[in-house]
Amino acid sequence: MVTASIVVHRTPAGQLRTALESLMQGTVECVYVIDNSPDDSLRVVCREYPCVRYCHVENRGFGAGHNIALRKAIDGGSDYHIVMNADVVWKGDIVADIVRYMECNRDIGLLAPRVYYPDGVLQYSCRMLPTPFVLFQKRFLPQWLSRRRLDRYLLADSDHSQAFDCPYLLGCFMFFRVEALRDVGLFDERFFMYPEDIDISRRMGRRYRSVYWPGVNIVHEHAAASRHDLCMLWIHLSNMVRYFNKWGWFIDKERRLMNRRLMENLPRISNRTRPVGRG
Repeated sequence: MVTASIVVHRTPAGQLRTALESLMQGTVECVYVIDNSPDDSLRVVCREYPCVRYCHVENRGFGAGHNIALRKAIDGGSDYHIVMNADVVWKGDIVADIVRYMECNRDIGLLAPRVYYPDGVLQYSCRMLPTPFVLFQKRFLPQWLSRRRLDRYLLADSDHSQAFDCPYLLGCFMFFRVEALRDVGLFDERFFMYPEDIDISRRMGRRYRSVYWPGVNIVHEHAAASRHDLCMLWIHLSNMVRYFNKWGWFIDKERRLMNRRLMENLPRISNRTRPVGRG
């Protein structure tokens, strides 16, 4: 049994409908749409799909919204659960392909597929665990000043045509084994949004494999709201402070160990054949 959840907030009806149509191509038995919006106007869209369960709730953040659905999935006996954004689409039944891969690799607790932008450019969706310094560089400095360090963080030199274990998988599409979630725990609701995917990826990596798998592809629009909105930027920064307060700012032995293990086992390609991508 596969379930899924999408957390929405003032999401355009057409965008939500497109995401739901992608899920309808697969073997997903129930989709939870958790609506943090001030009104419940998206309820009309959800009524178009018999397998969609609509929940209009108080806005307590991205992770807290998905946790509502995850608890329902656990109570309902789901085997796998997809956490995804409303700006994600794909073609074909990729869910069945992922399930087959997960069934053959029972030690995987979390999987993320290969991600592209709508213009066809590869999105660097698997990354090293971040340090405060590299995130400051990525957010506030021109990329030409720190290209080498950012490329290392974004794993730009890795061979994205091969699967590999990764301690940080982007939260736009996360395919969880529900049994592993019961063991590791759900999203940390102290984070309103942004670092909750980093946090759950590294927690999953302690006991299970957290894997990037290019066997299927998705398209992620990735609006990057905090680059264009001062309010979202403040939310991003304040929640990253909470993340580093939890795990450590400059002394984080687990981060160092996980990143070292990643770089030692990372499949690499030469710069001459490196696909052009961005993070």
